Amino acid sequence: MKVLVTGANGFVGSALCDELRRREIDWRGAMRHPQPGADARVVQMPSLAPDADWMQVLDGVDVVIHTAARVHVMHDKALDPISEFRRTNTEGTIGLARQAARAGVRRFVFVSSIKVNGEQTLPGQPFVPEVTRTPSDPYGLSKYEAEEGLKALATETGIEIAIVRPPLVYGPGVGANFLSMMRWIARGVPLPLGAIDNRRSLVALDNLVDLLLMCSTHPSAANRAFLVSDGEDLSTTHLLQRLGRAMGKPARLIPVPAAALRWGSAVLGRGDIGRRLCGSLQVDASGTSRVLGWNPVIGVDAALVKVASAFLRNDRKKQEFSH
Repeated sequence: MKVLVTGANGFVGSALCDELRRREIDWRGAMRHPQPGADARVVQMPSLAPDADWMQVLDGVDVVIHTAARVHVMHDKALDPISEFRRTNTEGTIGLARQAARAGVRRFVFVSSIKVNGEQTLPGQPFVPEVTRTPSDPYGLSKYEAEEGLKALATETGIEIAIVRPPLVYGPGVGANFLSMMRWIARGVPLPLGAIDNRRSLVALDNLVDLLLMCSTHPSAANRAFLVSDGEDLSTTHLLQRLGRAMGKPARLIPVPAAALRWGSAVLGRGDIGRRLCGSLQVDASGTSRVLGWNPVIGVDAALVKVASAFLRNDRKKQEFSH
């Protein structure tokens, strides 16, 4: 079996290639700009435009794991964000999958997003794989439309489709809000997040990679959508506390009521931040375990130690370089 990983230099894609190498599975990684001296199995990736020609890259491939995408950004500068997301994440994905079917690829594993389900959950009502409403977020909408197009393509061509919708993914090299949290803790910044009683599902990079590889071969993964998590939902307060322990520098948390945080962020025009810090987003991944027999390969605390250790090593290197 030969596996093609798109976006092989990305956060998830690079971890996938490392694991394929470790498991001695035949693979090919596609990225936009391979570096000189890169692994010989890494090739230049066509653009993610709908009319990109993937046939040479797909030659001899049995499974595609599609991680490449136009990623969600907090303050998108595009004049027409939904059109840009659709062009890459919807039309580009379906164009690649159609060529994969033509090239004889057996299975197409699509890394979607929990945003397909929505932005928040109510207490006791975690997301399940069945989508009940169309997302309003442009990124989530583009992923939802890609899923629908892939399902239609599977019916039309016979290629097997497996869809995985991860929530927030963390691991060595993580960026965005998770990196900001580690920086705050490392600097000892007091944070008004000591009384948040929400619940959020996360997934460690090791767990997501393991599930994606299982979806590439498991017979029961064909033409299904799966949710994934570490199996333990955390409040923002508990996440910061446990991340602080993993870093060896306890988080300095001030118990400000969540209602006050929501109000303050709304007054400052940053209600989105208040919703993410105080709101819940839980997923029910029991179906994934039931259908595939999959369970997380690493627990939350061990995964936090891995990400914290990588952050601290990188932080020390930066300090040494600055001196």
